[in-house]
Amino acid sequence: MNKLALFLVACLAALTALAADVPYLSGRVVDNAEILDAETKRKLTEQLKAHEAETANQIAVLTVPSLEGESVESYAEQVFNAWKLGQKGKDNGVLVLVAPAERRMRIEVGYGLEGTLTDVAASRIVRNVMTPRFKEGNFDAGIEEGVAAVIGQLTGSAEVPAEAPPPADDRESGDFFEGPDLSLTERILIGAFIFGIIGLFTVLGILTPGMGWFLYFFLIPFWAMFPIVVVGTKGALYLLGTYVIGFPIAKLIVSRMPWYEKAQRDIKTKGTASIGGFTVGGSSGGSSWSSGSSSSSGGFSGGGGSSGGGGASGSW
Repeated sequence: MNKLALFLVACLAALTALAADVPYLSGRVVDNAEILDAETKRKLTEQLKAHEAETANQIAVLTVPSLEGESVESYAEQVFNAWKLGQKGKDNGVLVLVAPAERRMRIEVGYGLEGTLTDVAASRIVRNVMTPRFKEGNFDAGIEEGVAAVIGQLTGSAEVPAEAPPPADDRESGDFFEGPDLSLTERILIGAFIFGIIGLFTVLGILTPGMGWFLYFFLIPFWAMFPIVVVGTKGALYLLGTYVIGFPIAKLIVSRMPWYEKAQRDIKTKGTASIGGFTVGGSSGGSSWSSGSSSSSGGFSGGGGSSGGGGASGSW
C-alpha cells in the first residue's frame, strides 16, 4: 500500500513538474521572456503605479518564455490568483500576459472590473491594438499600447478601437486551422475525444451489414459540425468531403471481402454474425452490435478563482 501511495505521489509530482511555474511577483512588470527594453519597463511601471494610486485598480504585466503546454487561459488564471491582483473584496485587478514561444497573449480581468473591462473590450484590445504590433515584432509598442488601452477603458478616457472586418482575400485564404482560439494541447485532447467517437461509429458503419448505410447518413451532420472545434470551418469542410466520398468507397471494398459476405449470409440465416469479436444481430431496423466488455464513464470538475475567467485571449 505504501509503495502504491509513493507511486501516485511520484506521478502527481511529475505532472506538476510539466506545468509552467508561476513566477515570483517582483514588480508591476515581470519580463521573464526578456522581450521588453529597460525604458519600456520603466514607463510601464510608472504608468501602472500612477493608475493604481488614482483608481486603486492593480494592473500587472507578465511575459513568459513558454506556457509549457498549458492553455493561456488556464495559466493566466493561475498567475492572477497566485499574485492576488486587486484589492480584497473588490477584485479590481488585471493581468496582461504574453507568451512569445506559443505566440499567445491574454488579458485576464478580475471580478470587480468585468463590467467595465468587458470580454468584448478586452478582445478588441488584444486583436486591434496588441496583435498588429506583435506581428511586426514590436513587443514594446504592443504591450505599451495594450496597457494604455486597458487603462483608457477602465477610466473612460479612451474608447477601444472597433474590430474591422478582414479583407475578402484574407477571409478566403485563411489558415486550415482557423476557428476557435485553442492551444495545440487543447486541439489534440478535444480532437481525440471527437474523432474517437465519430470515427468509431464510422468504422462500425463500414464494417456492419444492414445498418451501415443508416450510420452513413446519420453521421453526416456530426462530421459537418464537430470537427470545426478542432480544425476550423475550412478543415471541417475538407473532412466532410472526405467522409462523404470515402465512406461509400470503403464500404464497397469491404462488402466484397469473404468475411463480410459470410456475415451477411449468417444474419439472413441465423439472425446474428460475428465480426472482429463483436456479435451483429439482425433486426427490423438493421443490425446491432454487442460484446462481452463493459464500459464506464468518468466525470470531471473544476473550480473558479477570484478572476472569474473573464477577459480575452489571442495569438499573432
